[in-house]
Amino acid sequence: MDQLANHFKSHIAELNHRVAEIISRENLSGLVIHSGQPHRQFLDDMDYPFKVNPHFKAWLPILDNPHCWLLVNGRDKPQLIFYRPVDFWHKVADLPDAFWTEHVEIKLLTKADKVAELLPSDISQWAYIGEHLDVAEVLGFKTRNPDAVMSYLHYHRASKTQYELCCLRNANEIAVKGHLAAKNAFFNGGSEFEIQQEYLTATNQGENEVPYSNIVALNENAAILHYTKLESVRPESRNSFLIDAGANFFGYASDITRTYAFEKNIFSELIEAMDKMQLEIISMMRPGVKYVDLHIATHQKLAKILVDFDIASGDPQSLVEQGITNVFFPHGLGHMLGLQVHDMGGFLHDERGTHIAAPDAHPFLRCTRTLAANQVLTIEPGLYIIDSLLNELKQDNRKKQVNWQTVDLLRPFGGIRIEDNVIVHADQNENMTRDCGLN
Repeated sequence: MDQLANHFKSHIAELNHRVAEIISRENLSGLVIHSGQPHRQFLDDMDYPFKVNPHFKAWLPILDNPHCWLLVNGRDKPQLIFYRPVDFWHKVADLPDAFWTEHVEIKLLTKADKVAELLPSDISQWAYIGEHLDVAEVLGFKTRNPDAVMSYLHYHRASKTQYELCCLRNANEIAVKGHLAAKNAFFNGGSEFEIQQEYLTATNQGENEVPYSNIVALNENAAILHYTKLESVRPESRNSFLIDAGANFFGYASDITRTYAFEKNIFSELIEAMDKMQLEIISMMRPGVKYVDLHIATHQKLAKILVDFDIASGDPQSLVEQGITNVFFPHGLGHMLGLQVHDMGGFLHDERGTHIAAPDAHPFLRCTRTLAANQVLTIEPGLYIIDSLLNELKQDNRKKQVNWQTVDLLRPFGGIRIEDNVIVHADQNENMTRDCGLN
């Protein structure tokens, strides 16, 4: 925690610098960043789990308190309007008393609908940043989430401060504890639901605290890219296990995936080959490299694996050009990581918001930027047996290049994905996930 506190001052200074620059360009007095409000469930008296505005938690690690506001102008000490009602029905947020409090001016708000009394008098000159545009309009904001401001903030958000890198390392450390517990639960015969519980216990985070719904998939379920069903019945046969799960630390996310074979067989050998390939791709990361080029290189390496394991035949480059590798690896190589699992800014060429589209042949790629120092990205190649995609191959001559017997052999295992969280430094890559002990 001392290290976080030491870096926080410079973190706030950097955020202030960014705000000062963009509000000067846009002729604004400042930004008013709303933490958000709860969403009421339809025809009910309960709210959905509250998720804080990422632009708010970029400044302060306040994750579970709605109706808070942050006033920043890049010059003065940020002002935090902290919601603390008189309420005997619910747990009221404690008064802030952490290392970051000395860097903000705190005002208490006891009634959410009285916030106007604490906002600037010239509110029309400030920009509202948040989700609740109807509230912003009632409060008198003329400018709400302006494109120029949002593009600028999202572009620069890709460059992490030292404080943010510390948070991301901590998020990886927590998640790795969960992954090791989940791996142990798998080999001890746990169901998907039981493995999930072991993961949450090890991370000390609940389902609404982890950054996304964990993917805990046994056997064929590992071929479903966003599988979240969590079956409670233990399968009759135990072939494979894929877990895609992260953790939160001060609002920063980790996003890690591992795949295991229950026994030594062709699938375990395939996992080893994919793991080796993933590390080779990570070794290619450096400032100035285009993420799209890494993705294409992954397909080229994957094509060779398909040939080596007699999953497909032919020239590896031809397998890529014909789209055969896309059938086995249909998603993108990864994405930017930070305040959000799929962090903003992955498609931006510049701070004006110029969009870099994914290549037509790889439409699901989530990052097209050129790498730079202090960026954090996931690298997560995969190989899956997805029948709906394979059926498309059977409709043309490409079916002759697939060894359907090998496909049938691998189908009970579902698929493979291996994902690490990597910091790009000027002279090296830092694989946070492996450094935390998950191999």
